[in-house]
Amino acid sequence: MVNLQRKMNTASDLKSVVRTMKAMAAASITQYEKSVISLDDYYRTIQLALSACFTGTQPHGFQPAILPFNPLANKKTDTIGAIIFGSDQGLVGQFNDTLVSFVAQELAKYPGKKCYWAIGERMQARLNETPLMAGRSFALPSGIESITSLVAELLIEIVQQREKGEIDQVFIFYNRPQSKTRYLPVCQTLLPLDQQWQQSLTTRKWPTKQLPQLLNSPAVTLRALAHEYLFVSVFKACSASLASENASRLIAMQRAEKNIEELQDRLQHTFDHQRQSSIDEELFDLVGGFEALTDVS
Repeated sequence: MVNLQRKMNTASDLKSVVRTMKAMAAASITQYEKSVISLDDYYRTIQLALSACFTGTQPHGFQPAILPFNPLANKKTDTIGAIIFGSDQGLVGQFNDTLVSFVAQELAKYPGKKCYWAIGERMQARLNETPLMAGRSFALPSGIESITSLVAELLIEIVQQREKGEIDQVFIFYNRPQSKTRYLPVCQTLLPLDQQWQQSLTTRKWPTKQLPQLLNSPAVTLRALAHEYLFVSVFKACSASLASENASRLIAMQRAEKNIEELQDRLQHTFDHQRQSSIDEELFDLVGGFEALTDVS
């Protein structure tokens, strides 16, 4: 009975811890989702500004601007770079494994060499088991305020590698939240900012009847907007990954809470059964004693 009571108390304490972790995961999901949503309008603004740079205002509407543009041009190489956001925290299920499998599947579609930048030590360890070439690893940010410095370091690394001609295309791989408890691995093309990318922006419809005009130096403006576009793209990916990580943890905590509740029910049932058996034995002893005294008298 004493040992059983101790197990029940331990299960109750563990359930309190799980509930606290559930609340923290839910709060973190909301925090990172708000970060992604807050960037959406700015992201669209950057895209519209780039669209304005790639087009000119003519009497009959937009016309592609004759502006040769690739501010991050590099020597052609057959090496593809991949930025992969993982998780360094526990209780996230198959978060890293699912993404690694997705990365291998997607990169297999492209010829040539593939290297990666792992975000998170656990992701780095998991990717070391693959045939991909390892690049520099980065620590996961501890909060929203730490994402900016991570993104800045990543972009510096990417630009340096492209200027050296060591990589050509760059992709971002991360888990994107689908709901409060679900996520989906996705791949996003980050570089190059080539003619195809420019063309996709020129086809965007301007939201008003007032056509835009470029006032400053086209080259300077394009370069600034391009870097801002890259920064926001990576920032959104990092925020989405952290939101997905907490979604995965929330799933794990919900599962753990359900298991603990089932364990508590079993322990309580066993405790009640043993207590009732003990009471029955005491009653039988009392009845037996009473009958023995009655027979003697």
